[in-house]
Amino acid sequence: MHNKTLKELSDLLHAKKISATELASLFLARIEASDLNAFLHVDKGLTLQQAANADKRLAAGDATVLTGIPIAHKDIFVTRDWRSTAASKMLENYVSPFDATVVEQFNQAGTVTLGKLNCDEFAMGSSNENSYFGAVKNPWDKTAIPGGSSGGSAAAIAACLTPAATATDTGGSIRQPAALCGVTGIKPTYGRVSRYGMIAFASSLDQGGPIAKTAEDCGLLLNAMCGFDPRDSTSIERETEDFTRNLHQPLQGLRIGIPKEYFGEGLAADVEQAVRAALQEFEKLGATLVDISLPKTELSIPTYYVIAPAEASSNLSRFDGVRYGYRANDYKDLADMYRKTRSEGFGDEVKRRILVGAYVLSHGYYDAYYVQAQKIRRLIAQDFQQVLSGPDKQCDVIMGPVAPTVAWDLGSKADDPVANYLADIFTLSTSLAGLPGMSVPCGFGQGEKNSKRPVGLQIIGNYFDEARLLNVAHQYQQVTDWHQRKPAGI
Repeated sequence: MHNKTLKELSDLLHAKKISATELASLFLARIEASDLNAFLHVDKGLTLQQAANADKRLAAGDATVLTGIPIAHKDIFVTRDWRSTAASKMLENYVSPFDATVVEQFNQAGTVTLGKLNCDEFAMGSSNENSYFGAVKNPWDKTAIPGGSSGGSAAAIAACLTPAATATDTGGSIRQPAALCGVTGIKPTYGRVSRYGMIAFASSLDQGGPIAKTAEDCGLLLNAMCGFDPRDSTSIERETEDFTRNLHQPLQGLRIGIPKEYFGEGLAADVEQAVRAALQEFEKLGATLVDISLPKTELSIPTYYVIAPAEASSNLSRFDGVRYGYRANDYKDLADMYRKTRSEGFGDEVKRRILVGAYVLSHGYYDAYYVQAQKIRRLIAQDFQQVLSGPDKQCDVIMGPVAPTVAWDLGSKADDPVANYLADIFTLSTSLAGLPGMSVPCGFGQGEKNSKRPVGLQIIGNYFDEARLLNVAHQYQQVTDWHQRKPAGI
């Protein structure tokens, strides 16, 4: 039962072949037996109460496609009953008085919350090693990182601890962990999913999205997640749509852009081989490959690591020990309390980004760094528009690798933060442009000691083109079985 997709479980629930309570109990037992450190807070009583309520809705015929489906939330979305820690000592015991909009939407749909998922502290990282509560292990190889910052979400799906999970993507934090754990994830267009109740990292980049086993499952989850929210000033007012409406549309005539910048120096041979094999499958499905160029790709890393830390330094100024969260025990005055609280409450990576952000926003450096980075960000977005739209449109979607390598070993890059930053080279530009992008499993590469580690194919579309991306991914998953592969023992 735990191997089934969200869609399959929904069909069983509506056919009364299993109850929401039975399903929740099954996954709670799997979570309890797991040693991946994917979950930060589980409350069996709360979960089973939600399951009982879902069973009542199913019995009364008042159910949605998601009613009774177990789901887990990345611990960056605040929740009324479960702790909301952002994987930080600063919020170690914090319980929110309200639910994030995303959590509200899933509650209204009748999903059953299994708990809160581990992540990099305040969503800052590419390996999930920055969590105050310890690193998450990759189910495919427990000596490897699961990717980040949504590593708990991706690992929990891969290990069948939950059929669905929420996640967030600031610079690739849905796509990269999905790729490294062999599952499917999608980052929608910026503004599609409300950020209200999402603990902020970089406000102009943060975007919620789902991780699941299949593209079809991600579409069903997006149907619940997306929608205008007046409480979020960046939320886009747009008519609701069914993201699964085009899943079965054939790909005959689809033009796939292949950026030369995504296949150059630094891309591991085993990753390139898996991605190239996936592209051949699309040709068999009737698509045409088109060589394109995204010349500003190499500028995405310095641009992102100016803009994101700048916004983080502003957003995280609220964590000062005064109103909520951790407070230092021993201090002389208010200024000393601020210093000690933030020094003790934040981890090294968070402090590193706050310092960088404060520097680039400081007097004399704002124009030289932050303003220039925003100008380059616009040029990066223009690169995409030149190939995806207008009279000279070259392609319908763009494809390439999600990450330059398979998952690396836990601790292997702990002393080199820049090496972690470079792992985001293929995902950052999409986030800077605000475009939708997703990752689908497309093969395996070799890890240490010849271990098998997943490779993800990245699919990027134009603004509000999520339905097309899901169609493209779904058609690929109908002729391949990479998304059905499971780690040993699962």
